[in-house]
Formats: sequence, C-alpha cells, structure tokens
Amino acid sequence: MIAFITGATAGFGKATAELFAANKYDVIITGRRKEKLDKLTEELQTLHSVRVLPLCFDVRNAGEVEKAVASLPESWKQIDVLVNNAGLAVGYSPIQEGDTDDWERMIDTNIKGLLFMTRRVAPLMIANKRGHIINMGSIAGKEVYANGNVYCASKYAVDALNKSMRIDLLPHNIRVTSISPGLAETEFSIVRFKGDEERAKNVYKGIEPLKAQDIAEAVFWAASRPPHVNILDIVITAGAQANTTTFIRKNT
Repeated sequence: MIAFITGATAGFGKATAELFAANKYDVIITGRRKEKLDKLTEELQTLHSVRVLPLCFDVRNAGEVEKAVASLPESWKQIDVLVNNAGLAVGYSPIQEGDTDDWERMIDTNIKGLLFMTRRVAPLMIANKRGHIINMGSIAGKEVYANGNVYCASKYAVDALNKSMRIDLLPHNIRVTSISPGLAETEFSIVRFKGDEERAKNVYKGIEPLKAQDIAEAVFWAASRPPHVNILDIVITAGAQANTTTFIRKNT
C-alpha cells in the first residue's frame, strides 16, 4: 500500500505520514523544505521499516508537480491514497485592506496546488482501477468569519472540488473524501500572522485545540474503511468550538 502526502514537513501532513507509516504503508512525502523532508524520511524508515520517497517541490508550480509525479519509479506508481494536505492561511485583514500577494499565495496553494496534484495522480489511479483522494478542507469552507475572506473562499473551493471530483472519479473506482478541521494548533497561525508567535498563541488561549494527530487519525480512519464505504466529509472541531466564531475559553 502506498500513500502520497503533500505538505508533509509539519503539522497535519507530518502526523499523517507518521500514522500511515506506522500502519505499514510505504509513503511518498512532499514539501518545500528539503532538510525537513530528509529528516522525516530517516525517522519513518528507522521507526517503521517502510519505504519512503521524499520529493522536494512546490505544489503551486504546475511544472514542478508534473516533473515530480513523472519521476516516480514504476514501483511507486501504484498509489492507493493521495492526501492533498498542503495549504495555508496568510494574513488576517478585511477585504478592503487585504494584501494581494497573500491572496495569490493562498489561492495558488489551497486551490491550484490541489488541482495540479490531482491532475497528475488521478490518471495513475485510473490506470490502477482504484484509489482514494483525501482533500484537506476546513470548517472555514463551511462558514465564513470576519477577516477570513480569501482563505474562506479558497476552502469553499476545496469543498466544491471535493464534491465534483467525487462525481468525475466515481466511474473509475476512486473514492474522494474531505477532512474539514476547526481550530488546530500547528504552524497554521504562525504562518497566518507571518511569524508573530505571541499573536499566534493568543488564538488558542484558554482552549485545548485539536492536535495534528487528531486530524491524522481522521484521515487514516477514512482511508482504512472497506472498499464499499466512502466517507464524504468529516468536520472535526475542538470540544470548546461550536462553529467558526463560537468558542468557550477558560480563564488562564
């Protein structure tokens, strides 16, 4: 069994790669930070005795995606699961004050990166007559919130793509699932606030947020259902979160 996981150098992607490897999947891991990919490769091989193929490229670049997937040796082309995990939020401003560079970065990663990866991997799955594509959505793709504008829009696009991909790929025995997390403590807020660690910490103040491992378990659970079962969408939040804007925070 082979799992192909994008954005595997941190957060949800790293935890997902670890869990699939622990369950004896061979894993293809991708990311832009080669040193982190190499470190994770060594860890997974040592701990779990599985094959690991690291691919260093940027999902935003269609040419790099095409080259990376085309470079797969024959023994790696029997991909059972593609986890389109790479994604991010950048900036937190009302629409009239938004940074257009931030907008392009989110759209290019969250939407176009998912499309570029799916375009190259789905044909391999069709040739194999089986597969499962798991897209990382967000509760922000179900409900909008103030200052979330373009990030929310990008995750609404993932939600729409998830539904339409499922229709397109149904005749080819390929399942499609969306995982839609709520508040989770990873690098997400540090990236959104451009390295401001104090501001990032305040997002989770008084709340026990989801952990990367919680999301990885949801991904693996969906992937490990029997072939006649397809999990369409898992929306998962912290116990202290009701929706995108309603939380219970404990005094700290």
